[in-house]
Amino acid sequence: MPPDATATKKRLLEAATAEFANYGLAGARVDRIGANAKANKRLIYVHFGTKEDLFDLVVGKALVSLADTVPFTPDDLPGYAGALFDLLQQRPDVLRLTAWALLERPEPIPVEVDAYRTKLQAISAAQARGKVGTHIEPVDLMAALLGLVTAWANASPALKSLAPQTPASDRQRTFRTAMMTAVRAVCAP
Repeated sequence: MPPDATATKKRLLEAATAEFANYGLAGARVDRIGANAKANKRLIYVHFGTKEDLFDLVVGKALVSLADTVPFTPDDLPGYAGALFDLLQQRPDVLRLTAWALLERPEPIPVEVDAYRTKLQAISAAQARGKVGTHIEPVDLMAALLGLVTAWANASPALKSLAPQTPASDRQRTFRTAMMTAVRAVCAP
C-alpha cells in the first residue's frame, strides 16, 4: 500500500500559494516550492502536473475559497461587497494571485467562469424581483462591484499618499464605507 500523500500535497499547495503570490507564474521556482514544503520537487509533477497546472489550481482554489467564505447575496450586493473587501484585507495573497493570473494566464479558468455564471444568474434574478436596478447588465454590474471592492488595494501609492493620514485600520474603514455607498448607488433599483 503506498504511503498517504495528503499531508505532502497540502504542504506543496501552501508553499505554491505563497510562491505564486510573491513571484507570479514566471518568477516562481519549483525548487523553492519543494524546499518550502519540505518535499522533493519531483512530487509537484507527480501530484499536480506542470507548473502551469499547479498555478491554475492554486488560483482556482483561492477563488473557490473566497466564494465559500463570502456567500454571494444578490439582494444585498453592498453587504456582499463589504464582506468581500474585509476578506481580501485579510487575504492579500488572493489579490496578488489574481493580478498575476491576469498578467500571465489571461485565458479563463473553468471553475472561475462557472462561479461568475452563477453570480450573474443570481443578479439577473434579483433584477427581475426588483431588488437590483436593471439599468446595468449583470456582467457589467459584477465587474463594477469587483472594481470597487479592489479599488483601494489597486490604487497607486501616489494617490494613497494624498489620503488623510490616519491609522491604516481607519483608512480601510473609511474606504469600505465609501465603497459600499458606491455599490449601493450603482445597484439601486
